[in-house]
Amino acid sequence: MIIAAGIKRLTRTCPFTLQDLVRKGVQHHFRGIVWPLLCGAHDSPVKKQYAEYIKATSACEKVIRRDIARTYPEHDFFKEKDGLGQESLFNVMKAYSLYDREVGYCQGSGFIVGLLLMQMPEEEAFAVLVKLMQEYRMRDMYKPTMAELGLCMYQLENLVQDLIPELHGHFQSQSFHTSMYASSWFLTLFTTALSLPVACRIMDVFLSEGMEVIFKVALSLLTIAKDDLLSLDMEGMLKYFQKELPPKAESDVEGLMQMAYGVKLNPKRMKKLEKDYQVIKAKEQEETVELRRLRTDNRCLRQKVELLEAESAELADRLVRGQVSRAEEEEESFVLQRELAALRHAHLETQHRLEMAQEQVIHTHMLLEETLIAKQDACEESRAAKEGLTHKEDLVTCLQDELLKVRLREAENEALIRDLRDHILELEEDKKTLREATPDNSVAHLQEELIAVKLREAEANLSLKDLRQRISELSAQWQRHLQEHKQDSLPAPDSTPKKLLFWENRGSDMQKVEEELMTTRIREMETLAELKELRLKLMELETQVQVSTNQLRRQDEENKRLRESLEQAAQLEREHHARMREQLHRYADLESQMKEQQMLARIREAENTQSVAELTQKISRLQMKNEEMVAEGELRSHSLEASDQVRALQDSVAELKAEVNIHCTLDTLSQVDTIRTATLRVFITNIDSCA
Repeated sequence: MIIAAGIKRLTRTCPFTLQDLVRKGVQHHFRGIVWPLLCGAHDSPVKKQYAEYIKATSACEKVIRRDIARTYPEHDFFKEKDGLGQESLFNVMKAYSLYDREVGYCQGSGFIVGLLLMQMPEEEAFAVLVKLMQEYRMRDMYKPTMAELGLCMYQLENLVQDLIPELHGHFQSQSFHTSMYASSWFLTLFTTALSLPVACRIMDVFLSEGMEVIFKVALSLLTIAKDDLLSLDMEGMLKYFQKELPPKAESDVEGLMQMAYGVKLNPKRMKKLEKDYQVIKAKEQEETVELRRLRTDNRCLRQKVELLEAESAELADRLVRGQVSRAEEEEESFVLQRELAALRHAHLETQHRLEMAQEQVIHTHMLLEETLIAKQDACEESRAAKEGLTHKEDLVTCLQDELLKVRLREAENEALIRDLRDHILELEEDKKTLREATPDNSVAHLQEELIAVKLREAEANLSLKDLRQRISELSAQWQRHLQEHKQDSLPAPDSTPKKLLFWENRGSDMQKVEEELMTTRIREMETLAELKELRLKLMELETQVQVSTNQLRRQDEENKRLRESLEQAAQLEREHHARMREQLHRYADLESQMKEQQMLARIREAENTQSVAELTQKISRLQMKNEEMVAEGELRSHSLEASDQVRALQDSVAELKAEVNIHCTLDTLSQVDTIRTATLRVFITNIDSCA
């Protein structure tokens, strides 16, 4: 009680004297009394709620049970499993997880609770823990976002850059971030980084002076280890902080603390670093929101791309199937056309053969008639040999002349046949070049024409068969006629041998001339038949050339139509490109406007933040004045004038708090308006791009 009364009196009258005494160190057996007094937890109402929290059930019990065995495993008080120390630690951690459900349980807090339980009972440790969380910035340190820890890391890194620039440069070159060695210092208040005596000394000053002591001790430790750290790499520095730094700090605890007391921290610099960190976090939050929006847009675009790819694959399959079906139809059409052409050719050949056979039959009839007439003439001449000798000689001469004429005509026909064959070869070459163009006749028309050609071919075959039969009959008649002529041409008994010899010679010459004449006429008829066949083939080739010419004309018309459609499609594509460029320009304009408004909103936000900070500083100064006035009022036995000043200061503090709340509300509303404006502009841009 004496210690408590003395501390209370020093707190009211001479706070700096109390601070100096605490800096010299609190004796170990007095810490259980001094620590609650320093933080104001000796009369905390939460002690009464501790028993209720112990009886309740927490959702964090399993996690707390799991981490208890790893909290001070070598200390005698916590070594025994399910012992008094571990149960006390479990009770305090569970009670706080129920007291502050937002924070719940965090791993680093177990070491602080363990340090408190080494000095005081459970209720006192719980009350001190609540004070540490609420009034010493530890609650923000243990929140799920750990925003306060990030702020402390940022402030410490800048302090190291200002006070120990060589070490900061070495950390940057080795990619050794501040959180890699200092996060446990702030989360556990050096209980895991240093030995328990050193941690207790730091806790003494921490309860008296607050979070500023942690920065001073951290800078002192870095100053002590500066020379060693400059010669190590990242892995070596990690091992140094874990193994070599604790014994080095324990070897000269007083020197370490005096060095920490000598470190001067500029409050304005700390406030400025806090503002800078808040600005950085606000930018990161904005970037996070923008990144989420971009990811959402990217996801939507990917879905659209997948749909378009599926549609494209389906269209490609349809196109391939259509091309395959068209190729099959073209192949069938080509086969039918070839069959039709073959049938046409066979039909023409059959017709030509039929005509030739008919001509041969007619010519054979004429020859037979001429032969009969000649036989009759020969009989008459044989009866009147003497009278017809002169006539026979003239006839032989005429026949010889006719034979010469026939041979001349045969030579002319052969020359004409050669010319026609050359012309046919040229037409066949032209036909090969024109055969690439597919005819426009439909398959049904080709099939009908094929059936008609087959019918005509059958009729031609029948006619040819009849003609051949008639030719064979005529040939048989001609053979019989020749035999009869030979029998009739036997020599009759003459009166003198000279007449017989002369008659035989004349008859044999006459027969030779007639046979040669008949053979020549047959060859002439064959030549004429071949000539007609070549003319028919020539007509067929000319017809095919005309058909191919028509096909080429239609192909040219189709190509012209396709060129026109291609030009229309190109014109449409150019129009679409122009519209797309216009939409892109509109999008760029809207994006620049949105960026300008965002910049204006950020400027307003910075101004509001600065005004809030100034008002906060003003409030803190007024609170300090209020505390001074309260202390002065107590010293003057609560004089009436001091009470009036205190009330006036309290009224001004309340007004400033209300003004701060108004500024915070305006700042929040401006941020909401900015977000709404940006969202609306993005929505309008998406609508324009879709249109």
